[in-house]
Amino acid sequence: MSTPRVAAIHDLSGFGRCSLTVALPILSAMGVQCCPLPTAFLSTHTGGFEGFTFLDMTDEMPEVARHWASLGLRFDAVYSGFLGSARQIGVVEDLIRDFRGDGVVVVDPVMGDSGTVYRTYTPEMCAGMARLARRADVITPNLTEAALLLGMPYGELPTGEAGLRSVVERLSLEGRRSVVLTGAGLEPGATGAMCFDASTGRTEAVQTRRVEQDFHGTGDVFSSVLTGALVRGMSLMEAAGEAAEFVRACAERTAAENLPMREGVDFEPLLGLLTRPASSFSDQPPHFQRDAD
Repeated sequence: MSTPRVAAIHDLSGFGRCSLTVALPILSAMGVQCCPLPTAFLSTHTGGFEGFTFLDMTDEMPEVARHWASLGLRFDAVYSGFLGSARQIGVVEDLIRDFRGDGVVVVDPVMGDSGTVYRTYTPEMCAGMARLARRADVITPNLTEAALLLGMPYGELPTGEAGLRSVVERLSLEGRRSVVLTGAGLEPGATGAMCFDASTGRTEAVQTRRVEQDFHGTGDVFSSVLTGALVRGMSLMEAAGEAAEFVRACAERTAAENLPMREGVDFEPLLGLLTRPASSFSDQPPHFQRDAD
């Protein structure tokens, strides 16, 4: 069996664990070939740093795509994240059209967090991201991005188990795409994801222990593990469980080391866990909150 191959369309930050500096090692550790297509190069990521440099790679992206097409490359997944300009929306739409084949398209609709839109994102870009997400088989928004995709104020997003179920079902485009809503905790001390699986029509929640400290880049870690697990043949719920447990393990390690939030999670020493089942991350396997039969 050939090694699964993923086209990863994200920014590259020289410092701060996020985007491609997360996706490349995680996918590689999972036995997946990661083919990066940078949307921008930044000296650091945009969270917690001032004065960062930003090199827009929009003009180069179609050239890369044309060369890949001339080589006859095929991908088991097209996986997109942070985009550097409004023009890139159309470029990524073309990439999905040309390279999706029989693979899965995962769009992490990166736009903001904690109720705030990222400073490099304009209203035009947010509208374009919503359009791009319509081409996905799987989207992985956080709560802020879910509100933006639904066109509602962040403070009015439904909460609680029933509310979060309604959010992912509304985001599913009437059941046509799968949704993994991150940062969805159903009880105190818990976090995880609420998931709608378009292949089964079921809504389930994956829950794990919450680390009472926030770190940049955890969404990228989650979505990268999820994508790697999907192309390795796991179901959406299995993939979400593996991603949630790996993020939890990384956050616990980072909090114990008292590392600065803006540096992201210290995931590198834990990459070996990704060659094992999710249950090996903890003495308790992931818990799945299931619909009543």
